[in-house]
Amino acid sequence: MAKGNNTPRHEMPTRDAEERRHIFGEVALGYTLEMAVEEAGRCLNCKKPSCVPGCPVNVRIPEFIAALAQQDLWQAVAMLKDKNSLPAICGRVCPQETQCEVVCILGKKGQPVAIGRLERFVADWERMQGMRAPELPAKTGKKVVVIGSGPAGLTAAGDLAKAGHEVTILESLHTPGGVLMYGIPEFRLPKDVVNAEIDYVRKLGVKIECNAVVGKLYTLEELLAENDAVFLGTGAGLPMMLNIPGENFNGVLSANELLTRTNLMKGYLFPAWDTPVKVGKRVAVVGAGNVAMDSARCSLRLGAEEVHIVYRRSRDEVPARAEEVHHAEEEGIIFDFLTNPVEVLGDDKGWVTGIRCIRMQLGEPDASGRRRPIPIEGSEFEMPMDTVVMALGTRPNPLVFTDAAALERSRTGTAVTNQENGRTRMERVWAGGDIVTGAATVISAMGAGRIAANDINTYFQDSSGPWWIEPTAAPAAVSD
Repeated sequence: MAKGNNTPRHEMPTRDAEERRHIFGEVALGYTLEMAVEEAGRCLNCKKPSCVPGCPVNVRIPEFIAALAQQDLWQAVAMLKDKNSLPAICGRVCPQETQCEVVCILGKKGQPVAIGRLERFVADWERMQGMRAPELPAKTGKKVVVIGSGPAGLTAAGDLAKAGHEVTILESLHTPGGVLMYGIPEFRLPKDVVNAEIDYVRKLGVKIECNAVVGKLYTLEELLAENDAVFLGTGAGLPMMLNIPGENFNGVLSANELLTRTNLMKGYLFPAWDTPVKVGKRVAVVGAGNVAMDSARCSLRLGAEEVHIVYRRSRDEVPARAEEVHHAEEEGIIFDFLTNPVEVLGDDKGWVTGIRCIRMQLGEPDASGRRRPIPIEGSEFEMPMDTVVMALGTRPNPLVFTDAAALERSRTGTAVTNQENGRTRMERVWAGGDIVTGAATVISAMGAGRIAANDINTYFQDSSGPWWIEPTAAPAAVSD
């Protein structure tokens, strides 16, 4: 079997752009077995693989790919899931191009191995065969409660259950999955895939209780009285707005509201589900991250005739994955770069009629590392719109901090932790994911869940040392 640059990388088959802009069916269709085996054969099986440390959860990448190349698919599953309990999700939504694939040796002179696509193939194959839970160790007698069933919580819970601890997840919504269920659209992450991954975590022995709102039904102190450890993985569901005139008009939505109504409340299945989502003919989505792309592409599928991404920086600074931007452009989304809204316009009945914007130019880099946008005086103009969606990032919901004075928060409302081990300043409480970093990626949240789970195990083995040690790692930056 040919290896390396001599064999071209297999592109992922996708639905036709004209077809998919009207439906919520998955855009990327996945590899066939033949394509997956050929792509796996490109791997050089490096003695010192750089791809593994490039993965936030340290998946055994060369080993699962080698097993796939030999068509030993159950061995590929075992190698993959040794470090990752949610591979079908990661294979779809993780930014492999900036993590494991960017450091692939093949990428220095050609195209890297399609690690994410191979991960997806192996995980999908296992789901079709029927998932097998690994043999679990004897129970340790330790009890851990995980708050939140998003990627950080599911990862921490799975790893802790594999270590023999009794784990219960408390989820505030009526269904588990967190942002995987309410935030990421069906065309990027089908919900049957998410449900299958959650069922696997249940097979590890994890109990999941829904409609359990921490801060209302329980406080952290009450949970600590009955458990040996608590992990906070509640994410960041509080939307950020521009705070400009007119934001209270009807027709102004946060991306969270649009995506939750579309995904979790099944708005995309109207009229089969009685939960319609009205977007009008013209939609402006403010922001250019992955959430903005999801909001724009959902709006198109919900019936909008014209959808704009309005972004204050240039194309070079767009934080969304290149693949998502490419798919959005294929589907007809219009990008208005170097443009920033300064006012939402409305009629005498309180409904949006448009936005007033100002042109921007780029100055020197700011704290994010990207060039700072500067308004161009006198360049204001108006854009007629029916709906305006603010996709500007999110912050943690403060409810979980109720009666938890020892749980220190940053000025932006995130939990303060030592990111080297996930410990908060509140003893026996760990945290990870968006509640710590603000809105970030699924895989970074999973990495944080894994770090915390490892440290919880360490703590259970020896809790004699000091609880809090000042961290050396800087907090992750939050992108817009």
